[in-house]
Amino acid sequence: MRPDEIDAMVPRWTESGLSSSLIAGLELSKRLSRLHLVFEQAIKAELTELGLTYAEFDVLAALARTPAPHRMKPSELTKALLLTSGGTSNVLQRLTAAGYVEREANAGDARSRWVQLTAEGHRVALAALDASSRAHEEVLAGVPEADVRAAADALREVLGLVGRRRFR
Repeated sequence: MRPDEIDAMVPRWTESGLSSSLIAGLELSKRLSRLHLVFEQAIKAELTELGLTYAEFDVLAALARTPAPHRMKPSELTKALLLTSGGTSNVLQRLTAAGYVEREANAGDARSRWVQLTAEGHRVALAALDASSRAHEEVLAGVPEADVRAAADALREVLGLVGRRRFR
């Protein structure tokens, strides 16, 4: 194993008397944060060329992955993307102004509306999904697929145990 910038922190944590289980947790959270940042930076660089923010991409991608007519309720988007309702509303306003989504009444429920991709929104969403794929491939270039699979599987186990917990 090659040492990384997180390994440089471990001696200080050890010297300060932290337990080995806490140190392992700190290493995990620091590495997850670092990996998230690397992926996010690579994806954002690709999205900039399309004139999209990361949040706008998330919404377009979620809609594009739904069956035609590529629509969801705003509350479903909020839940699926782990956004706040205010954050979702702001993103939807920008995407509507850009002509990528449209809102329409929900005939089955007068209290809610649908958010649906326009033809142009679908085109941009597919381009953004391609850009995201390129970014992921670029970040993971040279990392053996078996290592990526093992890490993803291990994180699934950890998330399965801690993912439903809520903190203040």
